[in-house]
Amino acid sequence: MNQNEPVLKAKRSQINPPVFYTSAVLIFLLVAFSAMFPEQAERQLGALQSALFTNASWFYILAVALILLTVTYLGMSRYGDIKLGPDHAEPDFSYISWFAMLFSAGMGIGLMFFGVAEPVMHYMAPPTGTPETIQAAKEALRITFFHWGLHAWAIYAIVALILAFFSYRHGLPLTLRSALYPIIGDRIYGWMGHAVDIFAVIGTVLGVATSLGYGVLQVNAGLNHLFGLPVNETVQVILIVVITALATLSVVSGLDKGIRILSEINLSLAVLLLIMVGILGPTVLLLKSFVENTGGYLSEIVTKTFNLYAYEPKSSKWLGGWTLFYWGWWLAWSPFVGMFIARVSRGRTIREFVSGVLFVPAGFTLLWMTFFGNSAIWLIMQKGARDLAETVQADQTLALFNFLEHFPFSSVLSFIAMAMVVVFFVTSADSGAMVVDTLASGGTDKTPIWQRIFWAGLMGVVAITLLLAGGMKALQTVTIASALPFAIILLISMYGLLKALRLDAWKRDSKQIATIAPTAARNPISWQRRLRNIAYFPKRSQVRRFMNEVITPAMKMVEAELARQNTPSRTEDGDDRIHFEVDLGNELNFVYEVRLRSYLQPTFALAGIGDSEKDDEQKYYRAEVYLKEGGQDYDVMGWTQEQILHDILDQYEKHLHFLHVVR
Repeated sequence: MNQNEPVLKAKRSQINPPVFYTSAVLIFLLVAFSAMFPEQAERQLGALQSALFTNASWFYILAVALILLTVTYLGMSRYGDIKLGPDHAEPDFSYISWFAMLFSAGMGIGLMFFGVAEPVMHYMAPPTGTPETIQAAKEALRITFFHWGLHAWAIYAIVALILAFFSYRHGLPLTLRSALYPIIGDRIYGWMGHAVDIFAVIGTVLGVATSLGYGVLQVNAGLNHLFGLPVNETVQVILIVVITALATLSVVSGLDKGIRILSEINLSLAVLLLIMVGILGPTVLLLKSFVENTGGYLSEIVTKTFNLYAYEPKSSKWLGGWTLFYWGWWLAWSPFVGMFIARVSRGRTIREFVSGVLFVPAGFTLLWMTFFGNSAIWLIMQKGARDLAETVQADQTLALFNFLEHFPFSSVLSFIAMAMVVVFFVTSADSGAMVVDTLASGGTDKTPIWQRIFWAGLMGVVAITLLLAGGMKALQTVTIASALPFAIILLISMYGLLKALRLDAWKRDSKQIATIAPTAARNPISWQRRLRNIAYFPKRSQVRRFMNEVITPAMKMVEAELARQNTPSRTEDGDDRIHFEVDLGNELNFVYEVRLRSYLQPTFALAGIGDSEKDDEQKYYRAEVYLKEGGQDYDVMGWTQEQILHDILDQYEKHLHFLHVVR
């Protein structure tokens, strides 16, 4: 897609100074202002947020609705078969590891904080109707499902999809600027691209830091509940230092070790706690409620999606305090979560990606909200647990621990919950530091250790500063207010994604002619020799010699003929590949590459080999064709030079046809 890719690769091996230094300075100024003048900052920024929600509520609602519709359409459309990466790419992580990281980065800590509190709060004070009734209980879970269901994950999914598609399939940097490539082209490498990445860095650092600052309040409350640890600023600062240190160790150890392992531990603890609450609580009621809650949620999803309470002014204030707040928070949080999801989703098809990111985490989230929310309301309605209702209204940080007190083995359950809260904050901080590090280094994941330590430590310092001096509320408001401009950028990027996917689909359509073997007219060898080629399992040296003696001369011949036609091209020979590229100026270059790939021989091919020989003979090699969009899954080993020439021309002709179609 981009003719400047070699230049990009050189830039991506070091930090991006405009993004790195500008972000650090702006974060310092914002934090200093919020810490020195917390009341003034909170008042002014609160007024800004209120004005945005009042005057732009229709835009937030419409934007999130369009995002959900777009993500659903992409998963179901013909674009669903397109991979987030080259055609031959395979996923980097197993399904379990993938889901665990999605869950931990996307929603984990929110479920611990709001799983009990939000359903009870809606039950006690619904937007419409009478509080503390059966109808209020039903509506409480439907509203909670609405806030934590498909809409939230669709926002994360569209950001991740845009970044993964342009980065892994078209070689652009894995930073937020790449989302604008279809709109502004190579200008993403100028000041506009820097501004977008700076916006993402600031939003991520402030978002993670304010969440960490608020989160230690729940951790401190839990430790006080379990072990009698005092609730004060000293304990909270120590907790932030410990969580930041653990996050730093995790992010330094890398994605595959620290973050993946912590995420899997967290998912295991979450499943364990969910099962225990389900078994020890009103099990049958919870299962029935989950089915009914899901049906109610799906049956009302359209009306709730577009409901602005335009005819009910009293309820419109509730909308700003709940739904619009959530939509703003998910949008503001999406650069961080979206980039992280993109980072762990390389090699998935779009259909697989949408199913995994939209439906699986949302389904688990809704199950969690049912088990905890319905159990809490059942305790209040049927068991007279007024203390739980009072605790939720007085201090939400204690809601989960008060809720677990009403179960057998409450100490065990509370300890598991406490461990989950801590690990969730560690995974949020380490994945946030990894994302910011990637943004500040121009999209590379190979950065010096000091840089990862810097960003992880900065988040901890910001959280401690805000906790001691005040200003967390102000910076949280800044983060949510930033959702409005980002939503506009996101809608433009969605149009660019659809435009790029349409081009990709046209290119695939232009290659529908089978390429498993050359046509008979171009196949001068006998059928007996062709059969031998099909059943042949060559060694590496044999394929390498074939590439040197047949493929390279064929490419050189095409290169020489194109030179006579004033079309520049080049052939490059590497250890395990031969690369041929035609320079088409401002158009997308044509690439034809043959790579040497190894495979294990099928068992029938090893039938006559003794056990002592099998270790040496169990591999065979293929000369596989790769185009710009990835591997084509066919082998040219044994073809004649003329067949190779015609295959290059066939693919070149299809490429030119694709360029003709999209002009």
